[in-house]
Amino acid sequence: MGLKMYDWDEYERWIKQAKHTFNAIKADIQFKNYSWACFKAHQAAEYALKGFLRGAGQPAFGHDLRALTMEVAKYCGSSRDITEAVLALSKFYIPSRYPDAFPGGAPYEFYTQKDAEEALAYARKIIDWVEACVKRLRKID
Repeated sequence: MGLKMYDWDEYERWIKQAKHTFNAIKADIQFKNYSWACFKAHQAAEYALKGFLRGAGQPAFGHDLRALTMEVAKYCGSSRDITEAVLALSKFYIPSRYPDAFPGGAPYEFYTQKDAEEALAYARKIIDWVEACVKRLRKID
């Protein structure tokens, strides 16, 4: 499918926010805010995916990483690694923030450094995928 980006500036605005949010994850890990690190990883991926779609002149609403990724994949292709990252991060959207997401305890009691570091890696994978695709498409554009 050919792609004519309609608004590179809009893409840049969203990808900058994705990277800023990604960098905030590192601080959360340092301060043992693992549940927030996991949520922010979801957010960073969401911003990157929405940024691509908005730059392409496509609708980009909601928080369903899987649905957003399926739309981006129409332009960029996909892989098992991307699917794995998206599915893992999708599990962090609600439970990492809401005290009633688990039968007992608060979200911060259920997330570990390993969870946060894996979430960070997944977010990096999605941001890198989007950026690599945009780089390829900008050469064509």
